[in-house]
Amino acid sequence: MADKSVKDLTKEEASDEVARLGDLLTRANTAYHTEDAPEISDADYDAAKRRLTGIEQRFPDLASPDSPTGQVGAAPAEGFGKVTHAVRMLSLSNAFEESDVTDFDARVRSYLNLPADAPLAYTAEPKIDGLSLSLRYENGKLVQAATRGDGETGENVTANARTIADIPEELTGAPEILEVRGEVYMSHADFAALNARQAERGGKTFANPRNAAAGSLRQLDATITRDRPLRFFAYAWGEVSDPLAETQWSAIDRLKSLGFQTNPLTKRCETPAEMLDHYRAIETQRATLGYDIDGVVYKVDDLALQARLGFRSTTPRWAMAHKFPAELAWTRLEAIDIQVGRTGALSPVARLTPVTVGGVVVSNATLHNEDYIAGLDSKGSEIRGGKDIRVGDWVQVYRAGDVIPKVADVDLSQRPEGTQPYVFPDTCPECGSEAVREEGDAVRRCTGGLICPAQAVEKLKHFVSRAAFDIEGLGAKQVEMFYADDTLPIREPADIFTLATRDARAIAKLKNRDGFGDKSVAKLFAAIEEKRRIPLNRLIFALGIRHVGEVAAADLARHYGSWIAFLDAVDAAAPAAHRHLMAEEAVLSERRAAEQEGRRASISAARAAIWDNDPVPDTARAAWDDLVGIDGIGAAVAVSLVTTFQQKAERASIDRLAQELEVQDVAAPATSDSPVAGKTVVFTGTLEKMTRAEAKARAESLGAKVAGSVSAKTDLLVAGPGAGSKATKAQELGVEIIDEDGWLALIGG
Repeated sequence: MADKSVKDLTKEEASDEVARLGDLLTRANTAYHTEDAPEISDADYDAAKRRLTGIEQRFPDLASPDSPTGQVGAAPAEGFGKVTHAVRMLSLSNAFEESDVTDFDARVRSYLNLPADAPLAYTAEPKIDGLSLSLRYENGKLVQAATRGDGETGENVTANARTIADIPEELTGAPEILEVRGEVYMSHADFAALNARQAERGGKTFANPRNAAAGSLRQLDATITRDRPLRFFAYAWGEVSDPLAETQWSAIDRLKSLGFQTNPLTKRCETPAEMLDHYRAIETQRATLGYDIDGVVYKVDDLALQARLGFRSTTPRWAMAHKFPAELAWTRLEAIDIQVGRTGALSPVARLTPVTVGGVVVSNATLHNEDYIAGLDSKGSEIRGGKDIRVGDWVQVYRAGDVIPKVADVDLSQRPEGTQPYVFPDTCPECGSEAVREEGDAVRRCTGGLICPAQAVEKLKHFVSRAAFDIEGLGAKQVEMFYADDTLPIREPADIFTLATRDARAIAKLKNRDGFGDKSVAKLFAAIEEKRRIPLNRLIFALGIRHVGEVAAADLARHYGSWIAFLDAVDAAAPAAHRHLMAEEAVLSERRAAEQEGRRASISAARAAIWDNDPVPDTARAAWDDLVGIDGIGAAVAVSLVTTFQQKAERASIDRLAQELEVQDVAAPATSDSPVAGKTVVFTGTLEKMTRAEAKARAESLGAKVAGSVSAKTDLLVAGPGAGSKATKAQELGVEIIDEDGWLALIGG
């Protein structure tokens, strides 16, 4: 499965990949952004995120509960004051192939409805491998400096930033408010000199210039930062009281005139071919620049077009990073361990003799599943020439591509004598329950459920993660400690919110344990108490339901608005969800029979036989249609939701949690003058004056809910040429129908 392209993955394979990649990237985020100690290389991270994004784009209803595609960076570290960015600091989508660059240009043109021959310029600049920093100037004076953090909240490093020579204290001729953004980095020469001084003093040496720059900027003592040779390139901006210019190119020139260092290799390009030529030119100079870069960033030059293109959840549509090829290395496979994930998936992990690849020490790599170890793909075809992977083998660790990091090849000439093929376990190593591999599934899963400590612990870790409840002082390590504790255990989410009460009754107080004290316990209890009031979308995401990521949770919360309405809808849809599963099983049986008999499968008839011959109540069918009709929510998500809430043990645990919380309703971002605020809108047919994506984004910005199908709850159908069954159903239901011109007139153009 790991070697399969995204377009060839089955739904089950895609689901497993989403869970595996999500776990990998979440760990990498914390290691890189918070601890300044990356576990995998940038290329590894980018390629894994690229694959995960591709899967979620192909299967919109598959969003891993801990998917990092909706995250930027990691939460700020303790010890620094927190700064909320006036304008979010986002990351960039990535390209690895030349075709990705032409695809980027095509996507931009498609979104803007620009023909292929219409002028469209871009800027191309080196992507500095450092630490992102935002500098806020008011009336020309530097008043605040903040790291990117998680994109919304960063660390206040103002005192440290003032020690960097490239950062001006005052500006002449700047807008009244100006947030300048760029990258803090360290040159190769300064890095070598710093490590030499550190070694002489018996201090910590750094693995690479990026780590040195990040660690130096994030010192609690600014005098230490002052002694570190940090530099700064400016390349962007956040909040501004007046526009810097009309184009990216001119805005960068304006930053340079204000006294900032800007990269001299930045170039304005008229075509994708020019962009690629400049990429190659920069790549040839990479080794002689004197500082680390890991690619080239392309941005639409026209700032008005940037504004039209807008943003996805974590990346702008108008920019992309084209990464340089990564590296590979050979090392010894010392052991194969099995990790059990939140969904019960048994994932094999290669334990390697540590090897440095691209500046990062690698000691672990994924082995994906038992087929991959055996030298087979999910269909039983050979990969790696059919060579299996055994403990003791000399293996190649591949540092880029679809799956990262991975064991890509085996050198049989160095295989030790007497090695045996690896036997994949059929029982869970954590709880001893049977590990079952269902037909069509590439992954074995523990059947232990709630009795499996690995699944329970991973679910709790997800529950307290940054995008979920984000309880300060209760992270992954604390979850493991409390789960294993017999005096004050946390075995399910509700236990978190009864911890203070139980501690008050306990003889052995938490404050008397190693690692705790009066202040830390009081702080923890206060942080827990603060999170009793939680937005609906964060609660749904925190439950860790398979396929329900941040985006899906937000879609569900916006659609239903309240916890009670959400619960009622999921419960009401249960009979129809069960019928859907029966229908899909009937479809699978019909396909198998048709294949054996050499005829065309009667899919519609097989499905209808289940739905029509044994109908469910109208209320259940309506609830199901409404659920799967939410834009971005499909049958897989709906079934996962219903299944979770219908399981008695799971439902009881969720109900106990809900009793401890005040769940905040989530309303659409309505404005008083928006004519579509709170309305449910469906788009169908061909839109000629804007793309479907642009229309959806505009509708949501005005407070509307965008649905994927027409139902009794639909308020408005916007029908372009070619509108079919949706228009017919809207007429039957008496839904208002307007054309694209009517829509534009309604929302004001």
